[in-house]
Amino acid sequence: MQQSSFTTSAPSRSAADAPLLDRLRGLIVSGVVPPGDLLGETALAEEFEVSRTPIREALKQLEREGLVEIRPRVGTFVRKPSQREIYELFQLKESLEGLAAGLLAQRGDVPELRSLIRNVESEHDVVRAGDRAAYSTLVHDFHHTLIAGADNQKLSEHYELLMNQLAYHRIVTQTLALPGRLDASLGEHQQIVLAIQSKDPITAELATRRHVAQTRENAALAAFREDGASPSN
Repeated sequence: MQQSSFTTSAPSRSAADAPLLDRLRGLIVSGVVPPGDLLGETALAEEFEVSRTPIREALKQLEREGLVEIRPRVGTFVRKPSQREIYELFQLKESLEGLAAGLLAQRGDVPELRSLIRNVESEHDVVRAGDRAAYSTLVHDFHHTLIAGADNQKLSEHYELLMNQLAYHRIVTQTLALPGRLDASLGEHQQIVLAIQSKDPITAELATRRHVAQTRENAALAAFREDGASPSN
């Protein structure tokens, strides 16, 4: 276990102006502070130029969200979900995204669908360039646009909490390093968009569920390879 320094390169104005809770949550879900690292209250207070009281309150909220573990008289650590928890979270992700795709397919030509079409066009370019970092960003936009397109506020709220607990950005980064995953992911996104364009909610839901299930399998494989490469395992 180690304590993270939290020092980052000059943050954008929008990031610096974000609420403290959102900024702390962002450190975790983005993978800047990895699972197992210590979140020292004093270091955080100095980094964000606040007292320890708001830091402590924010960490309590993150504990309720399942992102950190507060150990009395020891410290606060970024929580690493168990393999069972990750599997269960992916099951929920599959259900929520499948539902969202089906709902979006019933809405017709709405802005979210046009955004998905443009997203896939951009994915073509970055896959051709082999740019995994850019593709990872497009993946984030694709899935959140899909959820927004369902036009269901409760669905969006539950999905946001789920994605935070899953720390999905880190998982995507790991899976895209697997041979052939960039092209496969692009193809899966294309199938989802085509089904939505065809106003076929059943096919849209099934295509989305298959995509999430495939990501889950690749995440398990990537985690296995990562653990196997670690000299401490």
